[in-house]
Amino acid sequence: MEDWAWSCLLVASSLVLCALAWEQLGYIRKGAHLPGPRLVIPFLGNVAAMVADPTGFWERQAIRARSSPWGLSWDVILGRFILFVRDAELSHKIFANVRPEAFHLVGHPFGKKLFGEENLIFMFGEEHKDLRRRLAPLFTWKALGVYVAIQERTIRKHIHRWLANSSSSIHQRPVAMRSLCRDMNLETSQEVFVGPYLDPRARERFTHDYNLFNLGLLALPIDLPGFAFRRAKQAVERLVATLGECAARSKRRMSTPGEQPACLMDFWMAETLAEIRAARESGSPPPPHSSDRQVGQHIFDFLFAAQDASTSSLVWVCALLESNPQVLGKILDEQRSLRGGGRGGGEFGSNFDPATPVGSELLREMKYTEMVVKEVLRYRPPATMVPHIASVDFPITDSYTVPKGAIVFPSLLESSFQGFREPYAFDPDRFSAARLEDVAFKRNWLLFGAGSHQCLGQRYAINHLVLFTALFSSMVEWERVRTPGCDEILYVPTIAPPRR
Repeated sequence: MEDWAWSCLLVASSLVLCALAWEQLGYIRKGAHLPGPRLVIPFLGNVAAMVADPTGFWERQAIRARSSPWGLSWDVILGRFILFVRDAELSHKIFANVRPEAFHLVGHPFGKKLFGEENLIFMFGEEHKDLRRRLAPLFTWKALGVYVAIQERTIRKHIHRWLANSSSSIHQRPVAMRSLCRDMNLETSQEVFVGPYLDPRARERFTHDYNLFNLGLLALPIDLPGFAFRRAKQAVERLVATLGECAARSKRRMSTPGEQPACLMDFWMAETLAEIRAARESGSPPPPHSSDRQVGQHIFDFLFAAQDASTSSLVWVCALLESNPQVLGKILDEQRSLRGGGRGGGEFGSNFDPATPVGSELLREMKYTEMVVKEVLRYRPPATMVPHIASVDFPITDSYTVPKGAIVFPSLLESSFQGFREPYAFDPDRFSAARLEDVAFKRNWLLFGAGSHQCLGQRYAINHLVLFTALFSSMVEWERVRTPGCDEILYVPTIAPPRR
């Protein structure tokens, strides 16, 4: 009996060792000649390192990719083979091949579980093209002008609150800008997207649920009660339901003759109601993606795209302007010139009034401020990677084929430091008419993506950052508390300066 037990144990141990060896060989075969880890922890891979120190984990991927002539490296997360893509041209190749027989955009390694199957980023082909066509009226110059007024009003409100809190504080303690910018940005998104349709109580619930969702983005994908990932999934359902209710209210309002759009939802519902009427008159079914819940799902997509990425960039604006006073000085010169006062009569001139509305027309004249914003986005792209899943074995170079099922991470951060002259210098003048590096190296400036899934709202995002930069620089005097490592990158899940 004892010999039989030992024999069973020996056989079981041998089978386990064979399985582990087969797993290791499988990863090595998939990685082929690319740099990667020497040994992969069975079943888990390097997920612990990614969660414990995401900055260090992704920097190691980048270092390996830099050592490769193909600009590629590999690793494993929870048994999934991942490929890190540093080369900008290979990133373009991935973005250009988002289709069923090539790559699926996922936005997050476990995006479908978290965002839901109907998310815009998971669509392909004609359905995706049709939806983007129907969303285009949301970002016309007329619509953007309405949004700018809302953005300016909300930004001013928060800056005044920050200044009031600072002046009333007995002990002048440092304040974390990320939390301030996050709250301001979330309220701005709420106001711009669905402003008239969220009451104070709904806003409070909305903010709470979005924070739960944000925590789930960085959590282990454990879909069980009590875990952050499950709470995030449940929060997404509530957020979509709330936004669906806003869609219903907007439809009722915009069906009244003479009503003008007051937010993004209104612009969309005005178009949707016209399509629904046309379909009814022709005896056709309602247009796709026109139900309240479907609209709510897509507005959530916009919210996700606008919230964390813009928050990251707002914080980097504050940090990088403080670190580059000569750039800040040029911004202030432009504000003096455009907003009145010249150089006399005090810091901003006798005619300068910071309370004077900026508006969309004046915003378009802020050429240097926009150059600064574009350089902030190049130097610190908020979403550093855009995950895709290979749906087939895909030959990405002449010598390497991405294996089916691999999660591929094109790095927008690494692309931003390729091609540009002195790429590691913060230099807004590279976007000037004299240098036109944004034209010469357009294929390396990938922070809004490329191909069929390129960001629809990039002009909206740039307007938001230019407006904040103009208002914050002219209304606030600030000083950054510097500590060791404060200029490093922290993944939260977009990037931000670390709090030390």
